[in-house]
Amino acid sequence: MSACIVGWSHSAFGKHEGDDVESLIGKVAVQAVEDAGLSPEDVDEIVLGVFNEGFNEQAFPASLVLQADDRFRFKPATHVENACATGSAAVHGGLKSIEAKRARIVLVVGVEKMTGLSNPEVGKALLKASYLKEEAGIDGGFAGVFGRIAQQYFQKHGDQSDALAAIASKNHKNGLANPYAQLRKDLSFEFCRHESDKNPFVAGPLKRTDCSLISDGAAALVMTDCETALSMEKAVMLRSAVQVNDFLPMSKRDITLFEGCEEAWKRAFVDSGATLDDLALVETHDCFTIAELLEYEAMGLAPRGQGARAALEGWTAKDGKLPINPSGGLKSKGHPIGATGVSMHIMASMQVTGAAGDMQIPDASLAGIFNMGGACVANYVSILEPLR
Repeated sequence: MSACIVGWSHSAFGKHEGDDVESLIGKVAVQAVEDAGLSPEDVDEIVLGVFNEGFNEQAFPASLVLQADDRFRFKPATHVENACATGSAAVHGGLKSIEAKRARIVLVVGVEKMTGLSNPEVGKALLKASYLKEEAGIDGGFAGVFGRIAQQYFQKHGDQSDALAAIASKNHKNGLANPYAQLRKDLSFEFCRHESDKNPFVAGPLKRTDCSLISDGAAALVMTDCETALSMEKAVMLRSAVQVNDFLPMSKRDITLFEGCEEAWKRAFVDSGATLDDLALVETHDCFTIAELLEYEAMGLAPRGQGARAALEGWTAKDGKLPINPSGGLKSKGHPIGATGVSMHIMASMQVTGAAGDMQIPDASLAGIFNMGGACVANYVSILEPLR
């Protein structure tokens, strides 16, 4: 790779009453540039990731970044979208411009304002990331989609409720250390495992604690070429950045295998020359706990059908052999759709530069990221390391 992350900024994720997409962008855009030791005049290009799909009336948002500071005026700005992988799509857009030498300094912003809608309206908006010709009638929106995936996996491999509860509990425990996390609450295994008034079933075998949060938030990072990055205070190199898309209809694939995720990891390992054993941590896309379980198997941490072992035997804990989601993941940190992929790159960058505070994994020199759009349709893997 020929690009580095050299600065970042991250809002708290949660419910931002009184904020809209524009004001959320304003919380992070200039701060990220200043964190890189630059000013808005230095930026050559802006890439904005927003999913929207009815969350907000403003459907043409790219130039909203310019309103964060008048010095951004006349910079080229582009809006990108790829469902829940929108943030990573924005990062890849910036990477391509740098590799093509069309830009030297790129500002990438990811943002979403979701809490202005009711829960059913949010579900309807998110379901637009499915194959509507076949999947529009699924009850419960995307929770219903992943509820079906969980049911099929349970039919193949037995009841995995213990493993899902372990994943939820782990991520909430990790989220306590994340100052940006939406739900900083240590939910016990017992609470996550059992149905209750506060933890009802939502879809299929998935309970409320198996589902990521409805969130507002923004994250921004600055990228440049590696030569320029050598002179900057901090520099995190994208050792690999891979995108793999799979069929949109779930009917065209075995949805319990997450084959797009598997292929993306395989290509990233070949591209980077690294292996799973080389990684100090992974930030992975736990939109639902069943997704994280399937991602263990797709990345090669556990054999097919045995992902539960990784959760139940502590492999993925902060002190395990491969810490997964030390940030708390989407489950605790929150999931403002357009911001998620950018946030993941920031969390991993903080780790490999030793700047993750109470989230820090000791000696973290190589970090992996998996961010997906839809039900394992748009699959992005990044492998990050410090440039020096």
